Amino acid sequence: MGWRGAGPTIGAALDAPANGFSGLRLGLALAVVVSHGFSVVSGRIEDEPLTRLTGFTLGEHAVNGFFAISGFLVTMSFCGRGWRDYVIARALRIAPGLIAATLIVSLPLGAALTRLDLGEYLASSGLWRFVTGTLTTFKSNAALPGVFAENPFRMPMGTVWTLKYEVICYVGVLAAGVVGLLRSRWPAALLAGGLLLAILMLDWVSPDASKGVQTALRLPFLFAAGAALFLWRHRIPLSGKGALALVLLAAVLSSTPAYHALLFLAEAYGAIYLAFSPVLARPAFDLREDLSYGVYLYGWPIQQAFRQLWPEAGAWTLLGPSLGLALLAGWASWRLVEAPALALKARTLGRRTLKTIEPAAP
Repeated sequence: MGWRGAGPTIGAALDAPANGFSGLRLGLALAVVVSHGFSVVSGRIEDEPLTRLTGFTLGEHAVNGFFAISGFLVTMSFCGRGWRDYVIARALRIAPGLIAATLIVSLPLGAALTRLDLGEYLASSGLWRFVTGTLTTFKSNAALPGVFAENPFRMPMGTVWTLKYEVICYVGVLAAGVVGLLRSRWPAALLAGGLLLAILMLDWVSPDASKGVQTALRLPFLFAAGAALFLWRHRIPLSGKGALALVLLAAVLSSTPAYHALLFLAEAYGAIYLAFSPVLARPAFDLREDLSYGVYLYGWPIQQAFRQLWPEAGAWTLLGPSLGLALLAGWASWRLVEAPALALKARTLGRRTLKTIEPAAP
C-alpha cells in the first residue's frame, strides 16, 4: 500500500525518501533538558513540567518516546545486518560517546568546579570510582569529590541510568535474533502484550508500587512495542486519528488502573507515527547530524554547572543558556566522537550504513 493511499502502513512509510526519526530524537533530547531545568534548580521532581498533570515529567515522556523509537530502529538494524554486525554497530554507536562524556565531565569539568585542590581531586579514589561506575554499570547517582556539593542533586551524569535498560534491550534483541525469534512477527507482539498486561496488573494490584518497579516494566515494554511495530510494519497502518484516540482514551481513564498501560501504548505508537507523519517526514527533519545523544548526555552536567555557578538564578533564567550549550556539546560530540565512530563502523562492517541514522541510547 502506497504512502499516499488510504491508511498507509508503517512499512509503506518506511520506503519513503525521508523520515523524521533523527529530528524527533533531537526534539526528545531537548525536552529532557527542558524538563531537568526545573528540578536541577529546586531539587523537586514535582517542579518539572507535566508531573502534576500526567504523573510523569516531560523528561520521562521523552524517554518513553526514545525507547519506542530505539526498539523500532534497533530491531530494523538487526534484521538488516545479522548478529556480528549488529554487535559491532551497537558498541560503536553507544560506547565512544559515553566514554568521552564521562571523561570530559569527570576531568576538565570536575577539576574546574571541585572545591578540592587539583592534586587532591585527581588523586581521589572517588574520581576513579565515578569513572568506572559510570562506564561499567551506568551508575547515575554517583558524585564527584567536591563537585556540585551545594546543589540539590550532586550527581554529574544524571541521565545515564537509562543506558542500563537500553543495553538490556539490545541484548534481548540479539538473543531473540540469534535463536530465530525475529523471523516471526508474533514473539515481539506477545512480549509487548505480556509487559503491557503486567503494567496493568501492577497498577490494579499494587498502585503504590515504587517508581523503580514501574520503570523496570515501562521501558522494556516501550522498546518491545517499538520492535513489534517494526516487525508488523506491513500490517499496522499509520493513523493520526488512531494516535489521538489512544491519548484521549488514556486521559479519560487517567483515574483508573488502565491509565499507565494506555498512556505507554499511546506514546509507543505516537512516537512512530510522528516520525512518519507529513510534518516530520521531510528532508528538513531527516538530519544528517544526530545531535540527540550528545544533548542527552551533556545536558544534565551543563545544567548542574550553571546551578553551582549561579545558585540564585531561577529555572527560566538558566534554561536558554543550558539548551544552547547542550546543543553545542551535542554538535561537538557528533563531529569529534560519534561521527568518526560511525565511520569506523562503516569500514569495519565493509558496507554502507542504513538510510536512517543509527539510534543512540536515550
